[in-house]
Amino acid sequence: MGTSSKEAAQTTSAASIHRFYSEDSWIEGAAEDQLHAVAAMRGVLSVAAFPDLHPGKYGPVGCAIVSDRIYPQLIGNDIGCGMSVYALDIPARKLRLDKAAERLRTLEDLWDGNAGARLASAGLDPDLHPQSLGTLGGGNHFCELQVVDTVHDEAALREAGLVKGGLVLLVHSGSRSLGTSVFSSVQNHFGGLGVGSSTGQAYMEAHNQAVAWASLNRTLIAERAAKALRSGLRQVCDAPHNLIESHKDGLLHRKGAAKSDSPVVPLAGSRDALSFLLKPLHNKAEALASLAHGAGRKYDRRSMMGRAGLTRSGRASLSRNAFGGMVICDDRQLLIEEAGQAYKDPANVVRELQSAGLAEPISELKPLITFKKAVTESHQTEVQEKLQRLKDRRAAR
Repeated sequence: MGTSSKEAAQTTSAASIHRFYSEDSWIEGAAEDQLHAVAAMRGVLSVAAFPDLHPGKYGPVGCAIVSDRIYPQLIGNDIGCGMSVYALDIPARKLRLDKAAERLRTLEDLWDGNAGARLASAGLDPDLHPQSLGTLGGGNHFCELQVVDTVHDEAALREAGLVKGGLVLLVHSGSRSLGTSVFSSVQNHFGGLGVGSSTGQAYMEAHNQAVAWASLNRTLIAERAAKALRSGLRQVCDAPHNLIESHKDGLLHRKGAAKSDSPVVPLAGSRDALSFLLKPLHNKAEALASLAHGAGRKYDRRSMMGRAGLTRSGRASLSRNAFGGMVICDDRQLLIEEAGQAYKDPANVVRELQSAGLAEPISELKPLITFKKAVTESHQTEVQEKLQRLKDRRAAR
């Protein structure tokens, strides 16, 4: 299912596609079809595809696209979604997994902090979807407690302020209800938006706010997790992977492609595999200042229902990972959909990036506790009722 690692130009009417993966990567034919369709879209000038490539709803996930038009569908509703890494100041030897896991369950509750003040401090409107701020969401989003394991580049690790055996948080989340609201206003513009059009300008303004909101949201989630674990916190890096930015040739759309403009970029594995910290090399302009953002899905959500958790013991095993770590997810369907076998091998993704000259590994991160969604039906109802009461109070002001 893999394809040649050589750069492949399409027909004269389509943009060039630069593939940074070999036959060793699991690439679905549907993802390749979507890649060709994107390259043929009006105004698309260049496409970079990475080894985590897989099919998405409106286009492939795991790619970067330069266009002279704005294509909201290429970003989707979770504008600004990304991954951030935070160093904790508690030693791993003092960590008790069972107690830490129980404390992290508080992440399912609504954040009770001053949303308006935090939004204002980030230069955002204090009333910009405050009810969703500080919350993780569902799907493939997670907050994972990890330990720095194998080290490949000691100097780069020291520069990041990390040490072997240190604890970190990897937070994957986005713009929640705000991103959905922004996308809903333009989701039917399949032909793209003109950069100078009023609709295009309004979308980009709202898009940029959603990107900033999502970054703040990851920080608040990490702060909540650190507080639950009774630890201090320091951000190591923030790497959004669903956004549009200016590019010398037009507009750079990243869909599941991490910004590579910082010294350290995270690459997430599954909850049952190692994650990595990468050092971008910046020696190939055709990679469009981007990297793979994770392992990438191997099987879609629907097909996972017949692949994992088929027996009681099989479902029970999904609450642990291969390293003896714990998985917090009381949503049975989500637990199965996000099982480790749903994803590609992240180590192979890293090898492909190395072979392509895009990045080198700094260290491996072993998962200790993965928080996904600690809800039961009754608890979810309680949370929704709290949210509605909060909305009613705000509306009455």
